[in-house]
This record gives sequence, structure tokens and C-alpha cells, in this order.
Amino acid sequence: MRKLTYFIACSLDGFIGDPDGDATAMMRLLDEEFLAYLRDEYPETVATHGRRALGFDDLPNKRFDTIIQGRGSYELALKEGITSPYAHLREYVASGTLTQSPDPNVEIISADLTGKVRELKAEESEFGIYLCGGAKVAGALFDEIDELIIKSYPMVYGRGMPMFESGFAVSEFGLESVRAFGNGVVVRTYGRKR
Repeated sequence: MRKLTYFIACSLDGFIGDPDGDATAMMRLLDEEFLAYLRDEYPETVATHGRRALGFDDLPNKRFDTIIQGRGSYELALKEGITSPYAHLREYVASGTLTQSPDPNVEIISADLTGKVRELKAEESEFGIYLCGGAKVAGALFDEIDELIIKSYPMVYGRGMPMFESGFAVSEFGLESVRAFGNGVVVRTYGRKR
């Protein structure tokens, strides 16, 4: 069975963006060392237009072949005129309001998100599924998440969009790896304890 991995950037106090979900404050920490890490370990997690700009659009996917994101995350690309932000992956957007996809590479999931994710996880593939965000989708899929990869940025927001928007439930994950960078970013990988 394939893993669903929530690969997310957040502040030290656990926010993935400001109250509106804007995470551009974290972008200034994408220095040469950290970008090299993303290029070498997780090239498919960089949006297609970013991969082109950084000169690694030709790299093969290493961990994921499918992405799931919420309407808010997808809306950021649409505002820039980009209808397929992860063209190098199979793209799914969870949305109760977006009824028709503006791009043939993007499938809208308007009902039974959990069922669709279970279907994707049951596929035969050497690759996993990248959960990009946001908080509502991560909250809705919380029980399906097998792995957390948290890129903690050395900043405090005070308030903002949490990693998960869901009810209260205590769930354990085991720490699998930690990697620190000169810019203060720490990447922690956790596997769900089932």
C-alpha cells in the first residue's frame, strides 16, 4: 500500500501560513543549501514553474507521483494564471466549491475525499502520495496520513493557519529522521504509529 505523506512547511509555533494561509514570509529562507536539498531529495515537491526557474525541471520524481491539495493551495497558482502547478505529477484538488477543472491534468475531488485517497493508496506504485495542504484537507485526511515531513522554519507567527484543521484527537508518530540547515530550517520526518 502506498503512503500518504503530509510534506509541509510551518513556523516554529505550528502555522503553515498567516491567518489567510499566506506563507510567503518563509520563502526568504529558501537559500542555496536548502534548495539543493529539495532538488536532491524531493524534486517533485517543487511546483513545475519553480523547477523550471531553478533549472531542474528534467529531474525524475523520487518519492511521489501524485499530489493532493486543497482549494486554497490551488487558488494560489490560479491567481498566477497557472492551472497545473504540479504538471509533473497526477494532480488532485479537494474542493466543495470548484465544480469543473480548469486543466485536463487536474482532477477535482468534490465528494468522498477519504474514499478517493484510499483508492489511490491501494494502487500498485513505487511512489507515494504527496499531501500538499492546506489545513482543512489535512484535517479531513488526518487518519489516512502515514508520514509527516515537517519543514520547520525559524520564525514565529503568533497566529495563523494551523497544520491541521480538525477536531481534537491525540495520535502518535515516531521520529525517523532530523536534518538541520545553516539557515535555521529543520526537517523532521515522522512515521505514524498504528
